[in-house]
Amino acid sequence: MTDFVEDLAQFSSDPLGFVIWAFPWGEPGELEHETGPEDWQRGVLIDLGEGTIDFAKAVQLATTSGHGVGKSALVSWIILWAISTFTDTKGVVTANTENQLKTKTWVELAKWYRLFIAKTLFELNATSLKSADPAHENTWRIDMVPWSERNQEAFAGLHNQGKRILVLMDEASAIPDIIWETTEGALTDKGTQIIWAVFGNPTRNKGRFRECFAHGKFAHRWLSRAVDSREVTLTDKDQINAWIKDYGEDSDFVRVRVRGVFPRVDATSFIPFELALEATLRTAPLPSGDPIIIGVDVGRFGDDPSIIYPRKGRDAITLGLEVLYGTDTMQTAARAAATFLRIRAAMVMVDSGGVGGGVADRLRMLQIPTMDVDFGSGADGGDVNDGAKYANKRAEIWGRLRSWLKFGSIPNKIPGVEITFVDELTGPTYGLNNAEAIQLESKKVMRSRGIKSPNVADALACTFAYDIYFPETREQREDYVKLHTPVDYNPYERERVLA
Repeated sequence: MTDFVEDLAQFSSDPLGFVIWAFPWGEPGELEHETGPEDWQRGVLIDLGEGTIDFAKAVQLATTSGHGVGKSALVSWIILWAISTFTDTKGVVTANTENQLKTKTWVELAKWYRLFIAKTLFELNATSLKSADPAHENTWRIDMVPWSERNQEAFAGLHNQGKRILVLMDEASAIPDIIWETTEGALTDKGTQIIWAVFGNPTRNKGRFRECFAHGKFAHRWLSRAVDSREVTLTDKDQINAWIKDYGEDSDFVRVRVRGVFPRVDATSFIPFELALEATLRTAPLPSGDPIIIGVDVGRFGDDPSIIYPRKGRDAITLGLEVLYGTDTMQTAARAAATFLRIRAAMVMVDSGGVGGGVADRLRMLQIPTMDVDFGSGADGGDVNDGAKYANKRAEIWGRLRSWLKFGSIPNKIPGVEITFVDELTGPTYGLNNAEAIQLESKKVMRSRGIKSPNVADALACTFAYDIYFPETREQREDYVKLHTPVDYNPYERERVLA
């Protein structure tokens, strides 16, 4: 046993060496025809080892893959390496579902534990892997913990000052953001070796797992890779080729199940991630003769801001937008009126649900051309760009927004808004009602699952509510603006405009 302890210590920063040493590769039995890890597994293990050299920085590894690449085996090796090469290691292993955790992740761990040369040093049971030494069984252990949004203590209590912490998430794409956030907040111990490794098939193009990869909000913190099933010796190449023939090389089916890359269209998102992302990468077009339409989404105190968003044709960047927290309806209307006059807009379209009706009424009193957008009212016949059938006005204007994103330009990061615009646009899910019309997820339901209200996106969507008349010539446009400019109201007066 002493020899095992000494041998294991030398692999503290060499997980690849550990895996080659710890299992009977090529010997009679289960590994008789196996020569060691796949190339991609070797790459992850090398990255992990290099990261553990520096205690001052957490090791964060994110891996997506197609099917059948040996992900569960790698997860098991990392667990066994982590606990056996550093005294009093503590860790948590979770997965997308309790069933996945018990029947896939933990079953695979049991296989490799059985083959582990130093297994006598540890005990594996139904929910934990721990030291066989009774004096260390509570301080040297890795626990299997199904996640729960109602019970986050297991992830909030991840502390092990001066030692090693392992957090491993299997099928991480479906683990809720709140569990990620709780885990991240807990991993703050100074002088502690922190290892956070996440694995999964790229089934969803939003959420914290997606944010670990290219163009994601947290990509700079993670060392990420995608594993193509075609490049792994374990996979059935005939089946893969049949999928590619049936679905196409760049279909979402092949992207997720073979190439290990995120789908273009999330199965539940109304607006695809890549469509929104491409709009943020598109530069604003040259000035055009299109009218300026202002969309207003009205909040009233609380966490939701009011948004004033001008759009000119394909350009939803140049004119900027205003994010107003803590304003009442009169203040919001004053700001909208001031913006209308300053940028010489043609129309203001206001979400008139709730307190928004008061903003629309006040704008009309100020003789500002205003149209109410009642999200819950009936759709006006769908969208000529996609021919879809919509359940209500909100779904319809989002449909028009989705069509516009194919050539429109938008910002991604918006000052004063916590999440990116891409997150807002891809946040709402959708379904079909009894009439087989598209119904968007409500803000209330979004909040119940921890998703921020898409206030900025709703404001931009309002600009697509109705077609409007706008004069064609410059002289006609100047006359139009003069006609709708109040003579007895100055929206720039200090006492009437929110500073």
